[in-house]
Amino acid sequence: MIATLNNALAKKRDENEKGFTLIELLVVILIIGVLAAIAIPAFLNQRQGAWESQVKSDIANAVIAAESYAVTNNGSYDGMTLDKLVAAGYNKTPDVTLTVTSATASEFVFSVKHVQYTAPTWTFTHSTGKTEKVG
Repeated sequence: MIATLNNALAKKRDENEKGFTLIELLVVILIIGVLAAIAIPAFLNQRQGAWESQVKSDIANAVIAAESYAVTNNGSYDGMTLDKLVAAGYNKTPDVTLTVTSATASEFVFSVKHVQYTAPTWTFTHSTGKTEKVG
């Protein structure tokens, strides 16, 4: 008789239980937290890579404009400014700041920075043809 009573109570309890237990909910929250801990740093690294690509694209664009400027000035980079680069075809990317650090007759140096990627600055030197990340 006791076994029959226990079976009847077990069936009644199973029919009335709806939803998830506290343990099940905690496990789901823990899994979501682990996935977020993995995904967020990867997402931030992708953003920094995109900002770096924008900077490198602007450098390449500015170098082409500088060569166009030199063609119109008998092969000299002397007197080159940002406004003259724009007139020679340089198209600025939003949030990227390019500065003509120096411009002599035979070479030039650009300093480039992204507004949202505050730590590094990139420097392009015409004589070496290299872009260096500083900071």
